[in-house]
Amino acid sequence: MKLVSIPANPVPEGAVMGVLKTRDGVSIRFARWPQPSGRRGTVCIFQGRTEFIEKYFEVVRDLNARGFAVATLDWRGQGLSDRLLRHPRKGHISNFAKYGIDLETFMREVVLPDCPPPLFGLANSMGAAVLIRASAQGHRWFERSVLCAPMIKLTSIPLLPIVPAFIRTMRMAGLGSAFVPGGGPACKAAGSFLDNPVTSDPIRHARTAAIIEAEPALALGAPTIAWLDSAFRVMAEFANPAFPAKLRQPMLIIACGRDQLVSTAAIEDFGSRLRVSSHLVVPGSKHEVMMEQDLFRNQFWAAFDAFVPGTPAF
Repeated sequence: MKLVSIPANPVPEGAVMGVLKTRDGVSIRFARWPQPSGRRGTVCIFQGRTEFIEKYFEVVRDLNARGFAVATLDWRGQGLSDRLLRHPRKGHISNFAKYGIDLETFMREVVLPDCPPPLFGLANSMGAAVLIRASAQGHRWFERSVLCAPMIKLTSIPLLPIVPAFIRTMRMAGLGSAFVPGGGPACKAAGSFLDNPVTSDPIRHARTAAIIEAEPALALGAPTIAWLDSAFRVMAEFANPAFPAKLRQPMLIIACGRDQLVSTAAIEDFGSRLRVSSHLVVPGSKHEVMMEQDLFRNQFWAAFDAFVPGTPAF
């Protein structure tokens, strides 16, 4: 395995890359970067569905500039970690607890032994949902976490109230490894900028597409029935009014005003019910605020700098 470098997106200096083997036998790619100077701690980046390490090189540089070491991984089933089905473009998982195995392995074998404390989490979308579940289960790895557009409730699915039962029926009928209805192997991240739901920045969108063109193995298509069923189960946990009381770790939740994938209103409601957290909305931003225009990214970084201890004023 390797880190993919292209002229528009070179690997940040000092990278250490490796492969972990989880307890259930899955190979997970990881990368980490040392602190450039001083001792401010480590930020661990956790990506959303379809994402990969290389997409976050700019964020790694931003964090290094703030004095942080950085560590990140590719979740199983995406990036250059093991794909879980014979068709490599299928975004598959049997249960979101599997992502928890990836997280625990990464923390135990990379972050805790090799990365300077204090530790902070930075997650997007699906990755934010994984961190929320880990916190509810009692894990206390991070001093604070910043969660961008967490997957609390989906918005892009027609007839959403009846879909979970329909998807569960399809899975019970043996279709768990099939693409979701209407989905296929096409990689939207490498598609047209005009109809993309994640960023209004054409340059950053083109950069992601160029990385995938340089290494087609990074591409991922639609999720499977099993992935969506597992995601609905997690979101049902989050919808339980008693769930937020389980979260005792300080979190900053950032929603995006023009999000077409997850519900901004549901994120705001969820954030308002947390005991030791705060939340805000970046007006005008699409789903991936860290990949957005500088107008929106600057708002994100201002919130990050105000929330994460040890961050100098930029």
